[in-house]
Amino acid sequence: MKRRCFRVVVAALVALAVSAVARPALAFVVEVTTSVTIVDAEDRSAVETAIKSAVDEVVSEAIAFTPTLIVLTHARMVGDRLWLRLLIADKAGEEAFGDLGEDDEAAPPAERTELRI
Repeated sequence: MKRRCFRVVVAALVALAVSAVARPALAFVVEVTTSVTIVDAEDRSAVETAIKSAVDEVVSEAIAFTPTLIVLTHARMVGDRLWLRLLIADKAGEEAFGDLGEDDEAAPPAERTELRI
């Protein structure tokens, strides 16, 4: 009986030591929805400027980490408002996305359009 109790105590101490030493990896990944007013949707320069200012505002006001990845995942005009959905990640979050692999070939060409700003 004493031998069994000793084994249980040793196993519990080993589990406690492992859990105390192990640290979870921290990665920040957020999805943010924001909107901006667009006066002339046909003016590409004005739209790009509005998108840049919206992204800058989100990065400076809505998140509390330094992003290394910002992806515009969805955009939709509703009246005079351009609604944007942004995926934002820090370095660890970006690496996690890299580990998932890219399946860009499965997406229709219209969804693979890239605009660097």
